[in-house]
Amino acid sequence: MPLNPDIFVWARETAGLSRDEAAQLLGFKDTRRRSAAERLAALESGEDSASRSVLRKMAKAYRRSLLVFYLDARPKTGDRGRDFRAVPGAQPPLYNPLLDALIRDIRGRQIMVKALLEEEDAEPLDFVRSANTAVPPSELAKQIPDRIGFSLREFRQQSSIEQAFTYLRQRLEASGIFVLLLGNLGSHHTNIPVEVFRGYAIADPIAPFIVVNDQDVKVAWSFTALHEAAHLWLGSTGVSSTSTDAQIERYCNDIASEILLPRAETQELAHLGAASLEEAVDAISRFAQPRNLGRSMVAYTLLRARVIDQAAWRDINARFTQDWLASRERHTEVSHKERGPSYYVVRRHRLGSALLNLVGRSLRGGILTHTKAGQALGVKPRNVEPLLHGTSARGGR
Repeated sequence: MPLNPDIFVWARETAGLSRDEAAQLLGFKDTRRRSAAERLAALESGEDSASRSVLRKMAKAYRRSLLVFYLDARPKTGDRGRDFRAVPGAQPPLYNPLLDALIRDIRGRQIMVKALLEEEDAEPLDFVRSANTAVPPSELAKQIPDRIGFSLREFRQQSSIEQAFTYLRQRLEASGIFVLLLGNLGSHHTNIPVEVFRGYAIADPIAPFIVVNDQDVKVAWSFTALHEAAHLWLGSTGVSSTSTDAQIERYCNDIASEILLPRAETQELAHLGAASLEEAVDAISRFAQPRNLGRSMVAYTLLRARVIDQAAWRDINARFTQDWLASRERHTEVSHKERGPSYYVVRRHRLGSALLNLVGRSLRGGILTHTKAGQALGVKPRNVEPLLHGTSARGGR
């Protein structure tokens, strides 16, 4: 397919590279006929065509997904949404190139997914952009489970936190939302800390996306997914972190908390206002585990219910964070010694049934080539079939 050379210019300029710098990163060499920078200029003007190997080099040098070079035009600046980590009057969040690259990649995939759904004449989803922050959080905490068919009782009956998240994810995907687990650019060397990014939502009525940072503790995934679902109801596209400083983030947190832990249930922990740190940590741990809830989420709910104050919440949360870091370190040591799930099992889990099924349908229908399917799934074309093999036709539209 013909490529728009203006995309090459846009990708280089947004990477902050001059033509000379980019040509050097791409491995271009001076020749008698023209310099390396002149060769790149010929590609950017459309005088020369870019081979697939050159596109791969551009994707690496400019920290872009390969699929963006197949777009018809430059993406609009506002398409990536707001930064919900930013608070008026405070220092803006530090720029993180890995997060920036990940969001570009997600946005590129979402554009492709939307195009595939439009090929299938998919109808806009009624719940996206259906609410605003004037609606009490308790009201949206009723609307969201009703719309996606989520049962708190069934969530809590799951045998593990992983199964509980899987159940919630199935309900979200069955309602038309794509739920991805992504916390790096494809390798552990590019892991993005949860302090930088916890979740991302694209509030598109045709192809809404929820992205959960899988570098976070697993018990927090369900809370993050529901937090991002609240953003979809509000029609707010953007990136979230662990911070609760922004008003909209507190609002979405309150909705997610109320869904997973109705405030009335916190009466069981009302005595913790006068408890010691050790007593509070122990009581919250015993309360959270059988309900498939995160301990930090329970502590946050107690704070919002004014059972504990800010100082107690900070101390309790610091202890839970310390425990998680120690647990993660032990898990990393075990992972190095034991063989984990296969590449394809991990990939399927991260991508979710909704995206896999859509790409599979489009591939079988001749709408997608294996190259384009690989771009949508974030894998090489030769890995598409093994990745799709064995996935069931459930979830999504």
